[in-house]
This record gives sequence, structure tokens and C-alpha cells, in this order.
Amino acid sequence: MRIAIPVDSERGNNPGVTPTQNPSLDPGQISDPAPPPPAAPVEDPPWTGWDVLRIAFLAVFSIIVCLFVVTFAVRRLVYPNVPWRDVAQYPVPIVFAQLVAYVLVLVFMYATVHQHGGKQFWKTIGWNWPDNWALFVISGVVLSVGLQAIANLLPMPKNLPIDRFFQTAREAYLLSIFGMTVAPLLEELFFRGFLYPVLARRLGMVTAVGLTALSFGLIHAPQLGRAWGPVLVIFLVGVALTVTRAVTKSVAAGVLMHMAYNATISVLIFFATDHFRHLEKLKQ
Repeated sequence: MRIAIPVDSERGNNPGVTPTQNPSLDPGQISDPAPPPPAAPVEDPPWTGWDVLRIAFLAVFSIIVCLFVVTFAVRRLVYPNVPWRDVAQYPVPIVFAQLVAYVLVLVFMYATVHQHGGKQFWKTIGWNWPDNWALFVISGVVLSVGLQAIANLLPMPKNLPIDRFFQTAREAYLLSIFGMTVAPLLEELFFRGFLYPVLARRLGMVTAVGLTALSFGLIHAPQLGRAWGPVLVIFLVGVALTVTRAVTKSVAAGVLMHMAYNATISVLIFFATDHFRHLEKLKQ
């Protein structure tokens, strides 16, 4: 007696075998699909967290040593009858010592990048000059004005340690120029150029933004009397600058914003004090 086997015209002669099955293959020969490759890290700098710590240690050490050397020289040449500790608190020696220390830190940054195979320093740290650079200058101005408005709603001490840099017009000009040029450049190179990429690689973008901004705020706390109001404002500045670095992948964009932010404050003080001639108005 002949048994009829039903034929599925769409699947072939044998309805028990699907098109993806090959009865001639041993099941042991069928391998699982390859796992997807791991996701690339948000940032992947050639340096490590230990390198960043060494840069931070060198910066603090250099500032202390340079301040000691500069103070000794200034006291000997200009203020021989003034106590050493008083000279060490004068704004001019402090700014000059910090300038020398920043140059040493920049050299060490160069050496760190080259040590890890980075032949082009600015490219390795993600300088990446933005095409729409004016947008970041405007953003820095808007950020400065906006945060100054917020600062008026917060408890702000009338006297801050940084106020001693605004005792004379010469000191005000010196600090303003330093704050619009050298300080933003070195701070952005360290915080957004070196620190943020290491944190982002290990902890992710969001956590890295928060920790970088927190570090940025804490480093400025001593000159703000460690009062939470002004430190909070600086923390928000750090958040804005770090988010800019994270989104644009450009350290230069943050430098432009930072310079514009500081310049806006200096310009406002300049006009509020009648061209730095009535600095006593800052205490009113």
C-alpha cells in the first residue's frame, strides 16, 4: 500500500524541514552567532588617571615654590622693610608666581602627552578649534550675565579673599588680564582637556561632567571664602564648560566660553567702578 506524503509547495517537498535547516549538517557543527563588539568608550585619552594626579600635584607644588621664590625676590628688591608674610599676600607677586607655575605645568602637560605617544599635543588633547567660534564667545557672555543674576538671589559674603586683588587700579588691570587669558587656558587644559576624558572613560559622561565641575568649583573655593553661594555659581560654570566639552569634543570651545565669561565680569566691574578708579564701590 502506498502512503502519500503531503507536499508544501512554499516550503519544499518535506514539510518537516524548514528552509533554514540543513539535514546534512551535524548540530554540533552549527556555531552560535558572534557577540557584538563592545561599545567604544565615550573618551579614550592616551594618559591615565595617575598622570592627571601628577599634573595636579605639580601644579600645586609649582605654585607654592614659585610664590616663595618670587616673594623672596620682590621683598629683597622692592619691599626690604616689609615682613615676608605680608609681601606673600600682595596681588602682584601672587599673579606673577602663578604665571610662572602655569608655564611649568604646560611644559609638563606636553611631556605627558608625548610620553604616551601623542606627537601632536593640541590634536591629542582635543583642542579642535570650532568653526562657529563666535557662538561660544556669545555663550560665555550670556552665561556670565545669567549667573550674575542668579548670584544676586544667593547669600553672598560682602568680603571675599579675592577682593584683595582689587585694592588698586593696577592690581585690578593685572588680575583682569590674567583672568581673561592665561587662567582660562590652563584651567580648561587641565579640567576639560586632561581630567574629564579620564573620568568619562571610566565613569561615563554624566558622572564625569558632575565630578569635573565639582573639582572646578572646589579649586576656586579658597579665593571665595568657601562660602556656598559663590562656590555654587562656579560649580554651575564648571557644568556648562564641561557639557560644552563633552558635546563638541572641543577644548577650544570651552576656552572661548571661559575667557568670555571672565571678560564679561571684568568689563562689568570696570564700568561699575568708573574705570577701576573707585574700587570701593565693590564693597557697597
